[in-house]
Amino acid sequence: MSITTPAGFSAAGVAAGLKSTGAKDLALVVNHGPTFDSASVFTANRCKANPVLWSQEVVKDGVVRAVVLNSGGANCYTGHEGFQTTHAVAERVGETVGIGAVDVVVCSTGLIGLANSREDLLAGVDAAQAALSPDGGDDAAHAIMTTDSVSKQAVVEGAGWSIGGMAKGAGMLAPQLATMLVVVTTDAVVPATDLDVALRAATRVSFDRLDSDGCMSTNDTVTVLASGASGITPSLPDFTEALTQLCTDLAMQLLRDAEGADHEIAITTVNAASTDDAVEVGRSVARSNLFKAAVFGKDPNWGRVLASLGTTSAAFDPADLDVAMNGVWVCRSSTPAEDPALVDLAPREVSVTIDLKAGGERATVWTNDLTHAYVHENSAYSS
Repeated sequence: MSITTPAGFSAAGVAAGLKSTGAKDLALVVNHGPTFDSASVFTANRCKANPVLWSQEVVKDGVVRAVVLNSGGANCYTGHEGFQTTHAVAERVGETVGIGAVDVVVCSTGLIGLANSREDLLAGVDAAQAALSPDGGDDAAHAIMTTDSVSKQAVVEGAGWSIGGMAKGAGMLAPQLATMLVVVTTDAVVPATDLDVALRAATRVSFDRLDSDGCMSTNDTVTVLASGASGITPSLPDFTEALTQLCTDLAMQLLRDAEGADHEIAITTVNAASTDDAVEVGRSVARSNLFKAAVFGKDPNWGRVLASLGTTSAAFDPADLDVAMNGVWVCRSSTPAEDPALVDLAPREVSVTIDLKAGGERATVWTNDLTHAYVHENSAYSS
């Protein structure tokens, strides 16, 4: 179950020496065709890492033949030399695989301001090329981990075709797009223009609804590659549905592995005037440290939910809001309702439902609680 499940792909994960632990830290994914269609989305952060600046140019023609990823250093704010390192890595991939550097997406993850060793990276590319295998997906997924406790992988089967994916992320999970590093492969025949439509539709309701800590990274990239090796062309709706299923699976794996989290929280806003309103309301609660700390303390403090709603521009009557936590309607018409003591916050999964009574739209935003472990992890982070 990996990115090499679809036909036409090989991958590898090796130790290039970027991590002091000696763990795998460089991954390579190669599309062997017969088609090389691709689509990507990147972080909306104005402060972008060198690999993002490079890759944004690479993907403009809709053709990507390989993706190389390293953990151990973000190569962000490393100056002109840092960009030249990204360029050199793409050139080495091109030389070893037999393709052009302009068809190589480069991704990096780790500490900002850390200059990766160009020599180690280039040697790692050579080692990864030598290790490329149709069974190399699991090694690749492990090589992109930083503070992740487990690798994230998923596969969705279509009618004679499939989609595989791997993701990295356990912190700085916030949207607009994307929320981490993700590589998706498919052996379906899907033109680049359709891939772009499907990818944006899928990420909008999966990664874009994941808001672990409100912090947007400088390196976030989601890339989908289509080899066409199955010879089957699914309908765009069928492919989009499968891609959305895969992206949602990976997003939930990222949420479950969020740094130090004790609870995964699904915030569903119903009866909103628009989907945008529903998302804005859900995100306002997801980014409330007061609310997240209350969930960590197993305190069903619905007042913190209403306080967060009041910071949004969504349409609603502040005097007529309903809130449920784990199925208990603790607030009706903006007044106390069922006893909060009935809310059991011991389970890891927590649901919050907010009824705006302003229309017929709904959306879910996912987050996690704010714990001592999260603070500890991010006060002593090492890649």
